[in-house]
This record gives sequence, C-alpha cells and structure tokens, in this order.
Amino acid sequence: MKLRFKHQKFQADAAKAVVDVFAGQPYLTPSYMIDRGYEGKTMKGEEFSQISATEEQDFTGWSNHKIVPELSDRLILEHLQKIQRENQIEPSPKLEGRYNLTVEMETGVGKTYTYIKTMYELNRTYGWSKFIVVVPSIAIREGVYKTFQVTEEHFAEEYGKKIRFFIYNSAQLTEIDRFASDSSINVMIINSQAFNARGKDARRIYMKLDEFRSRRPIDIIAKTNPILIIDEPQSVEGKKTKENLKQFNPLLTLRYSATHKSDSIYNMVYRLDAMDAYNKRLVKKIAVKGISESGTTATESYVYLESINLSKAAPTATIQFDCKGKNGVRNVTRTVGERYNLYDNSGYMEEYKQGFVVSKIDGRDDSVEFLNGIKIFAGDVIGKVSEEQLRRIQIRETILSHIQRERELFYKGIKVLSLFFIDEVAKYKQYDETGQPINGIYADMFEEEYNNVINELQIGIGEDDYLKYLKAIPAEKTHAGYFSIDKKGKMIDSKVARRETTTDDVDAYDLIMKNKELLLDRNPNKSPVRFIFSHSALREGWDNPNVFQICTLKQSSSEVRKRQEVGRGLRLCVNENGERMDTNMLGNDVHNVNVLTVIASESYDSFAKGLQSEIAEAVADRPRAVTNELFVGKVIKDNHGNEQVIDSATASAILFELIRNGYIDKKGTLTEQYYIDRTNGEFKVDDDLVDFSDSIVEILDSIYDSHSMQPEDARKNNVELHVDEEKMAMPEFKALWSRINYKTVYVVDFDTDELVRNAISSLDKKLRVSKIYFKVVTGAMDQIKSKEELIKGASFVKEEADNYNNTVTASTNVKYDLIGKLVDETKLTRKDIIRILQGIQPSIFNQFKDNPEEFIIKAAALINDEKAAAVIKHISYKVMDDKYGMDVFTENTIKGHLGTNVMKTKKHLYDYIKYDSANEQKFAMELETNKSVAVYIKLPDRFYISTPVGHYNPDWAVAFYEGTVKHIYFVAETKGSMSSMQLRLIEEAKIHCAREHFKAISNGEIVYDVVDSFDSLWNIVSK
Repeated sequence: MKLRFKHQKFQADAAKAVVDVFAGQPYLTPSYMIDRGYEGKTMKGEEFSQISATEEQDFTGWSNHKIVPELSDRLILEHLQKIQRENQIEPSPKLEGRYNLTVEMETGVGKTYTYIKTMYELNRTYGWSKFIVVVPSIAIREGVYKTFQVTEEHFAEEYGKKIRFFIYNSAQLTEIDRFASDSSINVMIINSQAFNARGKDARRIYMKLDEFRSRRPIDIIAKTNPILIIDEPQSVEGKKTKENLKQFNPLLTLRYSATHKSDSIYNMVYRLDAMDAYNKRLVKKIAVKGISESGTTATESYVYLESINLSKAAPTATIQFDCKGKNGVRNVTRTVGERYNLYDNSGYMEEYKQGFVVSKIDGRDDSVEFLNGIKIFAGDVIGKVSEEQLRRIQIRETILSHIQRERELFYKGIKVLSLFFIDEVAKYKQYDETGQPINGIYADMFEEEYNNVINELQIGIGEDDYLKYLKAIPAEKTHAGYFSIDKKGKMIDSKVARRETTTDDVDAYDLIMKNKELLLDRNPNKSPVRFIFSHSALREGWDNPNVFQICTLKQSSSEVRKRQEVGRGLRLCVNENGERMDTNMLGNDVHNVNVLTVIASESYDSFAKGLQSEIAEAVADRPRAVTNELFVGKVIKDNHGNEQVIDSATASAILFELIRNGYIDKKGTLTEQYYIDRTNGEFKVDDDLVDFSDSIVEILDSIYDSHSMQPEDARKNNVELHVDEEKMAMPEFKALWSRINYKTVYVVDFDTDELVRNAISSLDKKLRVSKIYFKVVTGAMDQIKSKEELIKGASFVKEEADNYNNTVTASTNVKYDLIGKLVDETKLTRKDIIRILQGIQPSIFNQFKDNPEEFIIKAAALINDEKAAAVIKHISYKVMDDKYGMDVFTENTIKGHLGTNVMKTKKHLYDYIKYDSANEQKFAMELETNKSVAVYIKLPDRFYISTPVGHYNPDWAVAFYEGTVKHIYFVAETKGSMSSMQLRLIEEAKIHCAREHFKAISNGEIVYDVVDSFDSLWNIVSK
C-alpha cells in the first residue's frame, strides 16, 4: 500500500504564516567557495592535495541569503503582528531575537508534513535552500526521516523538485560537503545528542578531523546560514543546547510542537492546538473504556459487568464471574437477564450464595442490581481482583472494542489495528531451553480471550465476507510483538536511560517504520496481524493511522502522561487505497468512523479527568470567559474580505447580541445553545453584524471549552439502531421511498456575458483596497496599574498619531500573477477574468499596485458572490437512472445513549432515533404522537443532493396516512431560526438547490420545505 497525501488548508496556512513574516525579501541564491581543507607538500617537495582536479566544481557552496537591510526589524515586527491578529494570536510586543518563530500543532495532524511544506514555500518565495531539523530522540528522528521518504513523490509532484535529506552521522562526513555544495533544497536531520552529549563521538562535529581534511563539520554547516527547525523544542532546548545551536549560525529558527513550554514561546505565528484539531475534525475522537474496582467490603465475590445490551426485547447484561468446574475455578462470561442466579450457574460457589440473583437491569445508567442490594455499573469490578484478572479484563475489552470497530469499518475497506503497551517482554514472549519462542502470560490470555469472543460472535445478515476474513486468521497469527532484538534474534526489553521513558533502539524503530504500510494491508494472507504488543519505551515510534484501540497493560505512571498515551492513535485512518478518511471523504461521518478507544486500567471518570486537566494545561493561554476585552482589537472580516478592527462600541454590541440570544451566561461562559446553533449553522447576530458572523464565531471558538474536549465514555453508547423490518414493509414507507430515492445531476446554464457585466459592476461599486502606509504614534506612560498591563504595554497612553502620506507600493522583487491567481480563486477562464479586469474603472484597477494581495482576495470574493448568484438563478436538475438503495439505512452503524441522545420510537424507520439537539428531539416526539403520521425517517448522511456548493443532506422524510392531510409525502429541513438573514449564504444556496431537485423528481407529490417546528410543518401539509 502507498499512503496518499492531500493538500489541507491548515497546513498551507501554517506555511504561509511563516513565509509572510519576511514579505519583501527578494529571491536570491548566493554562492561562495567552500573551505577546501588541508593542502600541503610531500617530503619530496611536491604539491600535495586531497582534492583531485575533477572535484574543483564541488567547492562552490550555496547558502541562504541573509535578510536584506531594507527589511528592517520594525517592518518584520509589523508583518508578524498582522499575521498574529489574523490568526487570533496575541500580538508580540517585540521580536524575540533574530529571528525566532513558533508554530503550535496538535499531535496527529501532520506537523512534519507542515514544516516540509514550509521549506518548499520558503525556497519558492525567497530561494532559501538549507535546512536543519533538530529532534530530541532517536524515535522522533526515525519518524521524521520516514515522513520525508513517504512524502517525497507527493511534494515533487506539487513543486517540481525533490528535497535531498539525510541523517547526520559523524562517520559519514561527505554528506556535510554535499549539503553545502548542492544547490537544491537540502535537509540535515540531527538529534540533539549529536552536538550536546558528552563523549568523544558526540563532540566530533566541533573537531578538526583528518578524514574531513582538517576541517570542523560545524564550520562547513554554519557557512550555509541554515534555517533551523526544532521539532519538540520543549524536549530539545535546555540551557546548553540553546548555546550550542548558535554555532550553526542560523538565518532563523522555527519551532514546532503541540506542547511548547510557556516560557519558551517565541513570536508564535500559527496555532492549531488540541481544541482546534478536535473541533475541525483533524484527529480522531477519543473514547475511554474505564475499568474500576468498586472497593466494596460487602463481598469478596468476583463479578465484572462488561456491558448492558438493549434491543426490542428485555435488556440483558454481559457479566464475568468465577465458575467451578472439573479442572478448578475459571472466569466465565455470560449474557444474562433478570432473575439469573450466579450461585446456581457458578457450580454452587459459596461466595455467590448470599443474594447474587439479578433483580434489575437498567439501560439508563448502565447498571445491574442484585437481590442483596449490591449495584454495579458497566466497567465495575467487585470482590477480590488480582493483577492477572485485571489485565485479562483489559485484553478482553480491547478485543471486544476491536471486533466491534472492525465490523463497522470492514465494508469501508479500512483495516483496524489494536496496540498493547507492556513493560516486560517475558509477559508476551519467552524462550525455552532450546531457544524456541513460547507464549508469555499475555499472549496466552490474548489467544484464549480472542477465541472466546469469536466463538460467541453473532454474525448478522450480509456479513459473510467478514466471517470469511475472521476464519482466515487464526488467533496465534493475528498478534505480533514489536520489541528490541538481541544479536541472536530474541526479543528483549528495551534499554531506557535514567530519567527517560523512551529508548534509542534504532533497529526496533526501523522495524516499526518498515512495516507501517504492511500492517495497513487487509489481505489476511499477506498481513494477518491486527493486534500488536510493543514495549512502552518504544511508544514514540508508533504513529500508525489505523490504530483504533490502545491498551496499556500496566498501571499508569506519572512519567507517561495521558496525552502521550492517546497521542499514538490520534491520526485519522486510511482505507485500503491509502486515502485518508477525513471530512472530504466522509463529511459529518468523520467522528463516527475515526474513534480511538483507550482501554484504561482505571475508571472512566479518573482517566477523563486526568486527560482533560492535561489538555487544559496545554491550552492554558486560551480565554475562559466571553468579555468585551476578548473582542477589542481583534480583526474581523465580512463575506467580501473587508477587514474591520473591533473597537469598544462594536465589542459591546457583539456582547449584547450574545446575551440576547442566550449564547453566554452571567459568568460569560458559552452555553449549550451556542454550541447547538454553531453546529447547525444557525448562529444568530443582529443584521449589522451578520456579515461578520464567521469571524465572530472564530473568536468565540478561542474560548476554552472543557465540554467539547471531554472524551466519550465508550460504554455509554449502549443503543445501536436497527432498521425495523415491519416499518420497511409498510406500503406508506415503500411509497415514500420510491418517490424520494432518485439521484439527480445539476446543470448550470448561465450567460457568461451577464456574469462578466455583473462582476464589473460589483467591483466598481464595492472593491476598495487599503493603501499601505506608515503610522507614527507617540505616547507616555502615566502610571503602572499592574504587571499584566506593563507586559502588554497597556500602561502607555496614546497622545497623538500621524500618517506618512508616502504609500508603499508592491515590491518589484515579488511578481504577482494577477490573472492566474483570480483564475485559481474563481475557477473562471483566463479570457473571462481579462474581460472583467479590462472592464473595471482605471482607478479601481490601479489599487492593485498599492496592495496586490488584498486586491486579489477582495476581487475574488466579489466575483465569486456574483458567480454564486448566477448559479442559484440558473441551476436546474435532471433525473438520473441511478437510485439510492436500501443500503443507505444499514451501511453505517448508528449508536447513542438511551435518555441522552437516543429515544425509543414506534413510527421511525429504526427501532430508536438518535437526535442532535433539543429541537430535533421535540420534533421527533411530535411526529410520534401525531395520529396522521404513518412513518418517518431521520435521513442518513449518505442520502444527499449534489449542489455546486457541496453535498446537502435533508433532515427528515415523513409519510402521512392518505386522507388525513393534503400533502402526503414531506421532506423537511429543521432550523431553529426561520429568519432568512440568519441562514448562512451557503446553506441558503443548498436549500434552493434542494427545492429544484425535488421539483425535478416529482410531479408535486413531494413537498420540501424548511420548518422550525412540527406546527409549521403541519400548517404546510394541511393547506
């Protein structure tokens, strides 16, 4: 398998943020003569050189050109502050050295990819070509090297050139000469120990070496003025390292990490933290399967409640308890109902004699109660629990989660992997007297529990291929160990240095990296391994995207933080074609497919609390409440790209709107209503602010929200929706489905001349580009109110300001392809763009030279507005022969928690309904109670209408009994607000397209409309 990479906006934005700091730097590629090294005379007096005549050309060196004097520190600081404001980052009061920039990127989103892209962009814009990546450990070094390898063709396709990259090795110094003498992009990857640690070999980079013609490697490197990229600076930059890094003579230093130290954040230009990554669905959703020892003193009887099972029939519980047999006592797992007697079914073990009869099974709180009054919840263990029993439970729960996830994703072509971390190889693999490998205790437990789970598995209709897949892989072949290997080929414990939690075993990491793609192969003959056991010291080497379960078979220690534990499985998964399963592929289904389940050795509450506190610590600089100060000074943009800096009056107006719409409470905390409306695209503000609503939401999203970051309780989704066969067989449903299951294709037949005329008119009326000018402000410091004000510079009071009339025109060193850029942004032809530009007034066109970038952004936005209006005005739909099949209702697994987001139904196509908001729940309840409703469906995401602005998914389809209403078949879109001003423009366009679609597929039999309640729906269908 070959992994495929996509262009993602956040990665391009991060690269652009770095590049734009140095806007105005010309494209230059200076050369120089490299130090030739030692030359002398032989004993006979003959000239002697270690360099042959043919090597003469090798001594032309290529370096990064220094920042030109015209690009002063003041200008660079202005660029930096503008970029920071655009990215909702507190502007830096000064430059932290010359030059240090920080990028924060959450684990799992492609940090290495991002800085490789940044290298290419810096090279394309300024000609800079020498880069050094400094990493803290062997594990990260090997991972970085692997990323350079697998992305090589992808970037070569985009930029038309390849990077030459290598790992620094003091025994291979010819690479240093090549680094300096090669004119293409060169990257040296070096771990900090190579120039930091004690010992002769570690210091060779600073020595004059005979084999390097009496030169110091550091001098040859420093002459190139390299750009330093520090990967995980919090682990690299101690006091000594900071000093040693100066010897590389860096042009600038870029720092990339998810967890920067608060005192080492230098001029942050871009931030994508844990909250951003999760909310933008760039990483997997985290679920936790907790196991807690209840510690009750009421019994020593061992009972473990695995799960509560809800269906049409009475609820059941899956429990584990001790059972006495012919060969002694063993754990058994049984699915039981009320009145089940553990004493009778345990071989009459005395410990279950006192009232261990199931009296109540409750799906609302996932509990089982016994006659003796003992109540346990899913994941609870009571009685005497040994370390061995606890590990067995963890292994079984991992297998259960794996099989469940595998069944859901098998027909999507996604391989599911589970990862166990252990501390002792002997617990997984041992060797007999002849040196032959034999199972350790964990391997034996795994094979026993795996076989038990598979034997108990109830395969559903249509899962024949999955059953074949399972039968093709025996238990002993589906697990494998990845550990350090000794010279005899035996697995051994990884060596870990004092005060370290990772190992420097290159061979072990190499094995993990080499088999990364093989593990993703779904062919059971080529790659039967689905469960992996590895040493916890090798944790950093694992970043396989298809790890869906992580289980650490040991007590969590303070040394390994929970974010580290989950970080190994956060990457979005890939399918069998190597395509990443992101929002482009899955839409709203991203977090239904991409779920990482952690099987913890502690309770859900304990693990979740610990993880949340670590995340809160990582995003500590995020504001906690909505106040006026949150908005003042921030830059907001309207739909046309026009910028406005929020003043105090505007901030107060925004705050008033948030209070009026119930989006914040008295303490300034964002309410559930805000999150519901934001998710549904129904965020409401006053008409004066509606054009800026996207920017306002972006600012509000900077508020730390512990609720959104809370990991899901993996046991809480105790209801799986199943299609009700009786409803599917109803004539009313069949009639409804036969009328709405048509697929269509849209045609846009608008007049290009009309579009050009409208675009010219819009640009003449609305295109206003700000000139770049210098502003001088003078002020005095009257008093210091607080340390915080002093740090922010708030103690200075502005006294006067003056603008220099000399405007700054576009740099002649930077060439702007105006027509090409507008073609890219609008997707119109070059011919039409030229017609538009020729048609606008000269004074409007002349704004381009004042501020080219702003001209392009605003002009493209205005042209796209006219294009969208033309599309909506002239779109029509044609019915295709293809139709949606019934598989749209069964392909995806829908789960929820009874009483939280799921309720039982009588008229829904499924036995339950999962609702996303209080408004949806109320709507469904009214459908349930209305006697005229025959059957209804909350339409799945796979049922969509194609539009020029993306897929559109209607919410509901309803069939009424004939004779009760005028319009029997209704498709509804439910919205909390009916004000057209509040509907986002894109959403409005999709709704218009939906109306045209339903017109095309029916002769007025299907009524489609947007409603905010069942009452408004009833008013429409009964007229």
